[in-house]
Amino acid sequence: MDSISLTQKIQERFKTSLQAFETHYDLPVMTVSVSDLHAVLSTLKNDPEFNFFFLTDLTGYQSADEQHLCVVYHLHNLQSNNRIRVKSFLPIQQPECPTATSLWPAANWMERETFDFYGIRFTGHPQLKRILNVDEMDIFPLRKEFPLEDQTRDDKKDYLFGR
Repeated sequence: MDSISLTQKIQERFKTSLQAFETHYDLPVMTVSVSDLHAVLSTLKNDPEFNFFFLTDLTGYQSADEQHLCVVYHLHNLQSNNRIRVKSFLPIQQPECPTATSLWPAANWMERETFDFYGIRFTGHPQLKRILNVDEMDIFPLRKEFPLEDQTRDDKKDYLFGR
C-alpha cells in the first residue's frame, strides 16, 4: 500500500477520532483525542488493512505553549514498510492516557521512561514507576519548567558562553 492510499484509508476509517491529520516527509501524522487513543492504536495494530504491529517508539514532549503534554507513538508495518505517527495531547494539570502495554508489551519500558521524564501517567500500566531517575525525585526534568542551568552557581562567566 502506498502512502497516498494509506492516508485516504486512515482519514476514512478514523474521521470521527481525528483531531488533525498531516503528512511530513511522506510520514502520516495523526492526532487523536485521548479518549479514542487506545481504540485507534488497537485498530492500527490488529486490523489486517493497516497491520502496524511493530511499536518503534513511544515518547512525549511538552507543547510550545507549555499547557499540554503530548504522547507520541511511532508504528511500523514491516510487511509493506509503511510508518505512521500517532499523537495525543494531554492537559499538563492531569496528563493521563491509557497504557499500550496490552497491545505491545515493549511499551512497558517506553511508558516508564516517558513518565519518568515528563510525568505522563499511563492508566492501567502494570508497574508505572521511575526507570532512570531516582525514586525520590519530585520533578520531571524534560518539562520546560525545569531549569537547564544551576542558578546558584557563581563560578560561571557569561562571556565564555556567548552571553
